[in-house]
Amino acid sequence: MVNKTDTTLLGTEKVSTLLLRYAIPSIIAMTASSIYNIADSVFIGHGVGSMAISGLAITLPLMNLSAAFGAMVGIGASSLLSIKLGQNDRASAGSILGNTVLMNVIIGFLFGAVCLLFLDRILTLFGASDQTLPYARDYMRIILFGNIFTHLYLGLNNTLRAAGYPQRSMTIMLIAIVLNCILDALFIFVFKWGIQGAAWATVIAQALAMILELVHFSNHRHEVHFSRSIFRLRRKIINGILSIGMAPFLMNISASIVVIFINNALNRHGGDYYVGAYGIVNRVTLIFLMIVFGLNQGMQPIVGYNYGAKKFDRVKKALSMVIVAAMAVTTFSFLLCTLFPDLITKVFTKDTELMEIARPAIRLVFLMFPIVGYQIVVTNFFQSIGNAKVAILLSLTRQLIFLLPLLIILPGIYGATGVWMSIPIADFLSTFLAAVMMVRQFRIFRKQNIQI
Repeated sequence: MVNKTDTTLLGTEKVSTLLLRYAIPSIIAMTASSIYNIADSVFIGHGVGSMAISGLAITLPLMNLSAAFGAMVGIGASSLLSIKLGQNDRASAGSILGNTVLMNVIIGFLFGAVCLLFLDRILTLFGASDQTLPYARDYMRIILFGNIFTHLYLGLNNTLRAAGYPQRSMTIMLIAIVLNCILDALFIFVFKWGIQGAAWATVIAQALAMILELVHFSNHRHEVHFSRSIFRLRRKIINGILSIGMAPFLMNISASIVVIFINNALNRHGGDYYVGAYGIVNRVTLIFLMIVFGLNQGMQPIVGYNYGAKKFDRVKKALSMVIVAAMAVTTFSFLLCTLFPDLITKVFTKDTELMEIARPAIRLVFLMFPIVGYQIVVTNFFQSIGNAKVAILLSLTRQLIFLLPLLIILPGIYGATGVWMSIPIADFLSTFLAAVMMVRQFRIFRKQNIQI
């Protein structure tokens, strides 16, 4: 007998209760993931050295590129799945699962193979120096080797959450993170494998998490599960996944391009230590953004389901609650990083020169963070209701349309400080645009006589 999950409750249960049920597991999982990223940097910084942190920072654009393709499939599929479940279209939901697996395998293999062929050239383009290239190369060779595991793990985790299992999604992610940290310590400090140990820890942990997800979807008692008929590439489903997933894809692509410009600008105006400082700032930024992303992931199935079911008052309520929560998180992060930058940098390194560079960088980067939460949630809202064009526009603005020109202009005037200044300015401009698009969308709803 098929186990009918609680997906129908998305349209009936109290919105605040649903947000707690869906968002808290996502927040825990995403926060734990960001803590892992910080732990990874801490292990590498203290177990390998400061230059290894700079090498790890060089890999960020390539990691973002990989994440872009993973997010395009995973987030696109989970958003589409939520809408189809809200429309009670179970057949399409099953096909979405099958196409998610096939697309992740194909894209994961092709991306990994191409990057391995041109790895040194790519890393040099991304800002690697003679000192940082060996660390970046050793790390990425292993990560790319396990790229299919990573794509399947993340894609199925998103699908698992959208299918009505947010707590199981969280549990599997936590298992991967805890195992990753344990293996990090073992491979770096006991086996002395250096930065390669950190990479092997990541691949092994994600592969085991992927197996747990495959086991879940192999159970036919679950509403959305594997069957032979679903493993066929269907153009309509692929187009639906790609159209919705294009926004997070372009956001990650933009992030990669931006990091390339940041790394090269910092290398040119400061040197390897400035690249390492950005690596620290990026990890700190990530932990707070992951909480906001967790809120978004909790909101997405609720908004998608109720939008598909035309229950627009519930859509508005979920959106409002998540905006308030996200801005509270980003405001707290601003206060913490402004008041205690030295305490934060000491977690990653004892190198006084690196700490001196990172301190003002953290304060400048977090200057506009109180309003960043709003921009991120609004972008995800348009994505959740299937409005791909606006979601793509908002995804591009913060990372590319506003930030990239600033990164070209300001470092030439203010040096490395100009790099740090560019980020809060872009944050302000992109948040303003998000507010304008939100007002416009509500006017459209009113013209369509939609009470939202």
